[in-house]
Amino acid sequence: QVPLVESGGGLVQPGGSLRLSCAVSGRIFSINAMGWYRQAPGKERELVARISVSGWITIEDSVKGRFSISRDNTKNTLYLQMNSLKSEDTAVYYCNTDPPTSQFWGQGTQVTVSS
Repeated sequence: QVPLVESGGGLVQPGGSLRLSCAVSGRIFSINAMGWYRQAPGKERELVARISVSGWITIEDSVKGRFSISRDNTKNTLYLQMNSLKSEDTAVYYCNTDPPTSQFWGQGTQVTVSS
């Protein structure tokens, strides 16, 4: 069983919005802070947003004010709401624990921002 499955990516025009979802195994979700990461072509993977078990949120500066992270503990699902998307947001987006667990990296979901 895959412990984390991302979905919701796609092609969107600059200024548009997307909502990413990550279905997480309950055991993992209930005891871990979770994060959304992204990796753009030719760049290292970076953490863009994290949320603790209790809901404490940290957003990376480059997406602050545009992205928000949330978790539904009843559905074991992590969300990333992305608004006012820019071309530089183009990347593969992943969810994982924070700090990340190496064996939990999945396929991610591609987000492409282009006109």
